[in-house]
Amino acid sequence: MEYMTPNFTKDMVKTHKILIPNMAVTQFRLMQAALASEGYQTEVLGNCGSEVAQLGLKYVHNDTCYPALLVIGQFLDALNSGKYDLDHTALLITQTGGGCRASNYIKLLRKALVKAGYGNIPVASLNFSGLEKGSGLPLTVPLLRKVIASIFYGDMLVALRSQTHAYENHRGDADAMTEKWISTIQGWIRDDKNYSAHDMKRRFYDIAADYATIPITRVPKVKVGVVGEIYVKYSPLGNNDLEKFLESQDCEVNLPGLMGFVEYCVANYKLDIDLYGGNKLVAGGIDQFLNWLDSIERAMLKAEADAGFYAPGPFKELVEKPKGIISLGAKMGEGWLLTAEMIELVEGGYGNIVCAQPFGCLPNHIVGKGMINKIRALHPDANITPVDYDPSATRVNQENRIKLMLAVAREKLDQPGEVQPVTAEQLAGGAPQVETVVR
Repeated sequence: MEYMTPNFTKDMVKTHKILIPNMAVTQFRLMQAALASEGYQTEVLGNCGSEVAQLGLKYVHNDTCYPALLVIGQFLDALNSGKYDLDHTALLITQTGGGCRASNYIKLLRKALVKAGYGNIPVASLNFSGLEKGSGLPLTVPLLRKVIASIFYGDMLVALRSQTHAYENHRGDADAMTEKWISTIQGWIRDDKNYSAHDMKRRFYDIAADYATIPITRVPKVKVGVVGEIYVKYSPLGNNDLEKFLESQDCEVNLPGLMGFVEYCVANYKLDIDLYGGNKLVAGGIDQFLNWLDSIERAMLKAEADAGFYAPGPFKELVEKPKGIISLGAKMGEGWLLTAEMIELVEGGYGNIVCAQPFGCLPNHIVGKGMINKIRALHPDANITPVDYDPSATRVNQENRIKLMLAVAREKLDQPGEVQPVTAEQLAGGAPQVETVVR
């Protein structure tokens, strides 16, 4: 049976409110301003809780990946709330278009809408891979530039807030500073200001300098990095508010930026041409686009470092990290990027890492959990804990697992000592034993 809902059309831009599932909270709040500046009426959903997952389970097969189940559950919960005019409401969903079940999210969503009695709700697809051409969100160059600016600004705010929040003298200063800058940047974007590369490069220094004025006292704290499947990594709904939990355990949290994933997706188009052949002109255009992004990224990182904050290497250096450990041809799910981010975090002093992954997501388990022993062989001080997220996984079990990792981290912090490298024999279970037979 074919489950269809109306396609989203240009005419609906002015008549429909578009609901957007929440993922990277700060970045999405800025992107909402970018969409508003181009005439879109949008709302980033904030409804969370176990009832969202249970509603998703009711309308999505439980073997479907966890992020799809949550996103669809969040949409249906919002439509059930009575807050929206259902004749003038549309839904927006992203599609990466890779070799993953995520490519089918929109079809799963349409099926769930019809079964739940919302077959009149149009669905728009946000993708750059040619999927759902008849229902794609109309994208203009100004909108794309504003979305890119939103991601860069959002990544910077998240990084500076995390590095300040853990050490602030007055509780709430970092959050207040972040809210101030979110409001300021939203105003810029709505007023068509400060989203060009030239303007961003200047504004990065203003933002970093402002965060540097917050009174802090730096004391030794456990530093934790978070990596994983893109939705579960960022979404408070998907990871049971992992960032807040880690902060409640008195940790400094490092959540690698969303722009890294954007650059990874763009670079993979070029990689496909390099590996399998294709249009060299397209490859050249991708290189130019990546160079443009790189120039902005380097300016952002330099502004952070100049203000006294930690700044990771740019994406072009990140690409070099996994070589010799995993092929750049491993691009399903978060692919080699997930491995590279773990290496970057360890080398940057964030050796305690939570690898957040949906249960049953085989590609992410391979490039995440599957790479831990190799990373430990190179970096014996790495303290990496994979955590599975699933409707059947309890929050207390997930948090207890993380607490065990933190206990090891605190012990190392209190009693630092030299960690011996792990040999290949130890990884394999020890040296081969030869049994001597006595006759």
